[in-house]
Amino acid sequence: MVANGHAPIDEALLAHLPALEIVCCSSAGYDAFDIKALARRKVRLTNASPALAQEVADVALLLALAGWRRLVAADVWVRDGHWAQQGDFPLGRGHRGRRLGIVGMGTIGRKVAELAQVLGLEVAYWNRSPKQLTWPQVGDLEELARSSDILIVIVAGGEGSRELISPAVIDALGPEGLLVNVARGSVIDEAAMIAALTEGRLGAAALDVFATEPNPDPRLTSLPNVTLSPHQASATVETRDAMAALMIDNLDAYFSGSPLLSEVQLQLG
Repeated sequence: MVANGHAPIDEALLAHLPALEIVCCSSAGYDAFDIKALARRKVRLTNASPALAQEVADVALLLALAGWRRLVAADVWVRDGHWAQQGDFPLGRGHRGRRLGIVGMGTIGRKVAELAQVLGLEVAYWNRSPKQLTWPQVGDLEELARSSDILIVIVAGGEGSRELISPAVIDALGPEGLLVNVARGSVIDEAAMIAALTEGRLGAAALDVFATEPNPDPRLTSLPNVTLSPHQASATVETRDAMAALMIDNLDAYFSGSPLLSEVQLQLG
């Protein structure tokens, strides 16, 4: 089966496909798949994460820098004539030497970390399982948020990560912090984030994903301290071509008896 991660694959569908052996997902995320059902049936799964990792990492840092330097507000300052009428845009804060926390250190998270170091950011991360990597791993998510200036969320979606970025994590990031989400809208407690942004308990947010796509909460879109992107982190011609090619290459590998290129390890637990 060739599938997109937003299209459900559940027990009801699998009951009609008793001979199914492999699902090749054309996206990185596979939130709509019943992973336990696939594992029980010993169906193998691949995704497109390696093909889009660099593009999504690029956009994550683009959003981080745009949010940190208030690029959208500065654009409005020029367009609306405030520059001529009120003078220079307020001073911002430099990003070099700032502390970046990454939530989710998979294929994309590692690309984010590599690029962040080039940009002069100090990287630490949280992950659901231990990793042996160059950057320091922080076991407590609130602690990571508290010690970060910028928090980038790139953990996998699904029920296991729903509202992982809780009110406590948001408050830990604080009134000077920037929250960036290039994962799934479900990963953040969006109502809590909106309240924190409105009340000044969270400094800013830069978001590529939302809880109610494609119609984000109007309370969110009306806020001046939010940078918005329409779920387009991987949306380039080159990357979408590469994602499709990887999907086909995984199918070719499977039917030729070769190792799969981007297999997702499924577990029943």
